[in-house]
Amino acid sequence: MLDTITTEPRYSRVARQKSEGATYTPLVLANFVAGQMLRVAELPKHSKIRVLDPAVGDGVLLDELIKQLPLATRKRLEVIGYDTNPDAVKVATKRLQQDFPYLNVKLEEKDFLEHVLNLEGCGDLFSAGNVQEPFHLVIANPPYVRTQIMGAQQAQLLAQSFGLSGRVDMYYPFLLAISQVLATDGIAGVITSNRFMTTKSGQAVRRELLSRFKILHAWDLGDTKLFGAAVLPSILLARGVDHTRISRIDRIDYSSIYETDHPAILDTDDVLSALSVEDDTVVALTDGRHFRIRHGVLDNGDDPEAVWRVATQSTDKWLAMVEANTWETFRRIGKIRVGVKSTADKVFIRNDWDDLPEGRIELLRPLVTRHCARRYKADIPAKAKHIKEILYPHEATENGRSVVNLTLYPKAKRYLERHRDILQARNYVIEAGRQWYELWVPQDPAAWSCPKLVFPDISEKPVFWIDMDGGVINGECYWMRCENNNEQDLLWLALAVANSTFIEVFYDHRFNNKLYAGRRRFITQYVEQFPLPDPNREESKEIIAMTKEIYAKIPSVEVESLSEELDERVWRVFGLLREKVTR
Repeated sequence: MLDTITTEPRYSRVARQKSEGATYTPLVLANFVAGQMLRVAELPKHSKIRVLDPAVGDGVLLDELIKQLPLATRKRLEVIGYDTNPDAVKVATKRLQQDFPYLNVKLEEKDFLEHVLNLEGCGDLFSAGNVQEPFHLVIANPPYVRTQIMGAQQAQLLAQSFGLSGRVDMYYPFLLAISQVLATDGIAGVITSNRFMTTKSGQAVRRELLSRFKILHAWDLGDTKLFGAAVLPSILLARGVDHTRISRIDRIDYSSIYETDHPAILDTDDVLSALSVEDDTVVALTDGRHFRIRHGVLDNGDDPEAVWRVATQSTDKWLAMVEANTWETFRRIGKIRVGVKSTADKVFIRNDWDDLPEGRIELLRPLVTRHCARRYKADIPAKAKHIKEILYPHEATENGRSVVNLTLYPKAKRYLERHRDILQARNYVIEAGRQWYELWVPQDPAAWSCPKLVFPDISEKPVFWIDMDGGVINGECYWMRCENNNEQDLLWLALAVANSTFIEVFYDHRFNNKLYAGRRRFITQYVEQFPLPDPNREESKEIIAMTKEIYAKIPSVEVESLSEELDERVWRVFGLLREKVTR
């Protein structure tokens, strides 16, 4: 389950679930999802109504859904719930029996995904020979864990069965499995992490959701902290479709709520009540937090795999102006790569190489880490003992990247031999046909000597800098070099754009993938879409020159005023007036 918790004292926490880090849905959220479902549901007038929670937990979702139905309707319900935790099933059963003793309820200790796959193996899920009937209402808060923790074989089976690949979260197959048991015109209300909306790993599930459901409304609940863990939740409200027909994608309402520093216009009691206000309203909660609410339609650029964003008239107009003044994107400069990954940092990365028994060894290179992060130019520690270096046993040859011959580097060889047991324990390196002393992800040795644009993957404000010193980039940062030697100035143009307040607004309009405390994720699929103005425009040439000047003058006092002027120029080159940017 998503890390959620019920506040009702008469139902105890399930000990086993707690030990595994899983808790349950807050009452206020269960109430909201149930209400939204019943607002659009078209239930049978006289016949049986089938209801499902495929990951029932403590039963709060079913409980709230049933409570909001008229008594006469409740008596026609057939309620089904599954959970792999027997203690959870007992708690949920007790809850529903106490509140609705007259109900036809069947809660089972069962794996919902295995259940659906078994039904598929019997042919058409809803055929006359199959006892399974579709559900009119499905309410769920499925598990939020990576399928990889279940073991490779089961993870691979789930991925193949539901057409998924890459880093798959458990709720991905849950969403798709729900589509297979939901009746045509039935209603599903599902609480999930919001990761699938904007990440590369969510491409397949975004595509499948749009084809398997008629999505009515999506809510990105952002950094509202409705849950105790660092999970940013979302809600999907969807109608079942006839899978034998190609359905047309209609307008999908899309809302988001994120914490902001802007002054509030209205006061509200809780986060979910705030969702009823008009678009682009900032509200204040009783705990002092401020949130900006956006309402619009889901926009993915007509690409079913593209990221989801809230489209409104104002944001679309703003982005259209940017598009009109965009020459290319950062993708034009070159490929964005992640830094090196040794998978044995204690062996390969140190700041005390001079203190080794054999003295300073060969193959050492300066290491650029997130601790060096500073706009425009890395902040390298003044004292040598604070500077980290990496033992880099790779080299560029005529045939591309190669691991070095250790016999040519006797000191490095003696050092690595002392740590051979640790390095050889990395079985995946050996099984990949690699030498025991290699870095797991060494990247291209020939690229390190080139000027590189570097940035950490998570920060509240953009922090991009140029590395001109041949540093090796560590795995917590991304980097790119200009693949066309005749276009090196594009790196400096990109540096100005990436560090501007303009790019903060662009990011929020185009992606809006924020973590807690307003931190943004600067990952490949976002940064490669950052816009570049025409480098041949005089305004762009002035921006390039000023960026180089700032780099050269860091850390002098002149940098602050130059940076302010550069920021203004970036806004103007895209045809816009600078806005005041706060979280």
